[in-house]
Amino acid sequence: MRFDPTSLRSRVAGRIFSLFILCALLPLGALAVLAFHHVSGQLTAHGEQQLRQVSKAQGMSIFERLSFLDAELRLIAAMLDGVAAFPTGPSAALQADLEERFAGVDLVAADGRRRPLRGRIQTPRPLTAQEYRHLQTGRSVISTAPCGQTAPCVFMSRNVDPARPERGMLVGQIRPAYLWEVDGLPAFVDLCVLDQANRVLFCSSDPPPVLPQEALEAVRRSTAGRFRWVRDDGEYLADYWTVYLRPAFFTPRWVVVVSQARSDVLAPLANFRRLFLLITFLALWVVVLLSLTQIRRNLVPLEKLREATRRIANQDFQTRVTVTSGDEFQELAASLNVMTARLGRQFASLKAINEIDRAILSSWEPSRIVEAVLVYLRDLLPHDGVSISLLQGAPPVGATTYLRTAVDGEVRLEILLAPGDLRDLFDHPEVWIPDGREVLPPYLAPLAARGMRSFLVAPIFLDGAAAAVISLGHPVPVHSEEDVRLVRQVADQVAVALSNARLVAELRQLHWGTLTALARAIDAKSPWTSGHSERVTDLATAIARTMGLSAAELEILRRGGLLHDIGKIGTPGDILDKPGKLTEEEQREVQAHVAIGARILEPIPGFEACLPIVRQHHEWFDGSGYPEGLKGEAISLHARVLAVADTYDALVSSRPYRRGLHPEQAVEVIRKGAGTQFDPRVVEAFLQVVAGDPARWSGQRAARRSARDAGTAGLLPVGAQPAPGESR
Repeated sequence: MRFDPTSLRSRVAGRIFSLFILCALLPLGALAVLAFHHVSGQLTAHGEQQLRQVSKAQGMSIFERLSFLDAELRLIAAMLDGVAAFPTGPSAALQADLEERFAGVDLVAADGRRRPLRGRIQTPRPLTAQEYRHLQTGRSVISTAPCGQTAPCVFMSRNVDPARPERGMLVGQIRPAYLWEVDGLPAFVDLCVLDQANRVLFCSSDPPPVLPQEALEAVRRSTAGRFRWVRDDGEYLADYWTVYLRPAFFTPRWVVVVSQARSDVLAPLANFRRLFLLITFLALWVVVLLSLTQIRRNLVPLEKLREATRRIANQDFQTRVTVTSGDEFQELAASLNVMTARLGRQFASLKAINEIDRAILSSWEPSRIVEAVLVYLRDLLPHDGVSISLLQGAPPVGATTYLRTAVDGEVRLEILLAPGDLRDLFDHPEVWIPDGREVLPPYLAPLAARGMRSFLVAPIFLDGAAAAVISLGHPVPVHSEEDVRLVRQVADQVAVALSNARLVAELRQLHWGTLTALARAIDAKSPWTSGHSERVTDLATAIARTMGLSAAELEILRRGGLLHDIGKIGTPGDILDKPGKLTEEEQREVQAHVAIGARILEPIPGFEACLPIVRQHHEWFDGSGYPEGLKGEAISLHARVLAVADTYDALVSSRPYRRGLHPEQAVEVIRKGAGTQFDPRVVEAFLQVVAGDPARWSGQRAARRSARDAGTAGLLPVGAQPAPGESR
């Protein structure tokens, strides 16, 4: 189609042409910015990923080289085995073997005398007593010491014969060129190695970079990660990887830090800029040609209407179209504006209703439900004040009123309702608008005290009883039919949420009541264990709370504590109540209760997390417990906590074969068992619990023990302690 240049003389054509150009420049500019940020972000992410791979690879390589050097020293020690403590000198083969990796190796006698085996080494720092003990286990020790250079010297020490320390110790000074091999580093990447105190052991750049304090703090807190830092020549990307050396070489750790200038990472972006500018220029010319072609076919009002409909489709209901053409386009624009306003109000209402619904149905606590409604109700219904009153009890009904106004914020009040105050709610179960009466019910009084004179009240009923009241207040009457409909809709949502919360509360109460009843049934099998499971659960929960366990973990511990002895259902009563020592066969039957308990609970959904408590609460921290002989951290933390509480309650309680200990004696037994039978951290928390509430954990138990001892004449003396692994 041929274009007539004279068409550009009209203002309509000029507006259309300008609109096309503007619509081209804005997206292209935004696209340019987004593309630049996206590409630079991708390059940065790729650079960071490469640095992560390099730091990890270098860390593993350093550890492998240290392991190889350790093997070298072990070989040298083996070659020296059977030779006099100070040989005349190593063989030529041994010298050649040492030449490549060690700057020098000395044989140090037990009295401190040194005999060079190869070369001369700097004087290492004296080893600590802990490092000497590490050497006696047959492993090597890595140490560092200043040696007149920028970076410290690294030494590796090893006993010639760990079983015979008097044979002396090999001390080798590691060659930096071998340990810090940098030939395999990618281009423009610098490598630095820090020790546990963040001191620089090696750096490929000279001078070494000065890392910011926040980066050093990050290196100290975590084992791996990345950070950025800036120096005079620009910004740098860095990644670090921690090499743990304590198990093999006693030194705590080395941190490998690799860095690269961000300008090097973003170098490919220069070509991208040039290419993108060319594409942008070509795209702009295409838009110009298309706009010139369409000028004769479109008018400004039509373009405005089209743009408005697009924005409305994207949920921009604030869009308004202004057309003054005096024709059908102007009428269409007016109709579109009315429709947009209505859609905006309806969409805002639906969005607010959805937010309220999501907020209140995501919580099972009535107070949280009320708080969510107070927050989101302002977006749905403009108001000067709102209150929600939660009712409970029979008349006179107590109520908690949550009030929110623009002046006071959120306020919580306790009120009391008489039977007459509820009559209006039952007379108007949907929505009630007070008729200007002078005496208002108590749930409206807080709003009236803040200058409200017009109210909209929506009662909420559950099981035929008034459960809550939503009240909106305004200084003057402004309520519309739409407001009445929306407030009733919110009230129905709150009714569902409160009903759910009530059901959940009842289910939880039923759940814990059932577990408590089952625990009492278990303990009732023997008169000696009455109340044992509940007491153990209370004490274990207190210990776990002191240790900072989460609410979810406390609930797991509480469940497992109540049912930890459920397996004793399968233990004969004559064994549990036997006054004398158990035979080996009887002891095995008693110990089988942990496996029986686990089998009982396995089919029950939701009790998987409790099974380790039931199965492991008789395991010992040193591995001498049963049934599996688990040790240390291999034992569930919940089981370690319960083991302390279970043992303490068993010690202070009388049994058919012994009298209970005095609480102070039982505490001392627990204290001495730290590290052997019990986790020391759990014992420490237990001691804090007992010391923090002596009346609960000492006095009451002592009284119970004394009462029992009165009817247990002929049992073992009070000072007698249960045998290790005792389960009754």
